[in-house]
Amino acid sequence: MRIAWKSAVAGLAVILALVFGYGALSQEPPAPPPTTSMPAAEPAVPPAKPGKEKYHHANDFVIRGTVFNEKGLSLPGAQLRIRRSSEKKFRWESYTASLGDFAVRVPQGYEYEIVVHAKGFTNQTRMVDAKNGGDEERMVFRMEPGAGGKK
Repeated sequence: MRIAWKSAVAGLAVILALVFGYGALSQEPPAPPPTTSMPAAEPAVPPAKPGKEKYHHANDFVIRGTVFNEKGLSLPGAQLRIRRSSEKKFRWESYTASLGDFAVRVPQGYEYEIVVHAKGFTNQTRMVDAKNGGDEERMVFRMEPGAGGKK
């Protein structure tokens, strides 16, 4: 019985040596990696496309605000959709946080339309002018119950 146990341990050692490399069983230190006299390679940076610059958010216009219900309580989870007034498709979407507040960054130089939607309330729409200086607009929405909505 003892002989079988010893042979099992020896077999396990051989398997571990094969899995983790033969160098683990030998007493010789591993050979150092070969050295080359080639200069270090510089990181590859793709060439910039002509006329296409990377967009930076440093000059963004920030639309901030709070959404309240008809009783003046904050309204979390209200949906905000924002688009340029000259476009049909909404480009930005956000939701109010637990205190009913929101903040959305948009590029300066345009006029924007904001639509606030909350279940049980009538949608509200406002325009924001981000063309004429300034970098922020504060807004407050007081939602009104919709037909057959909350009372």
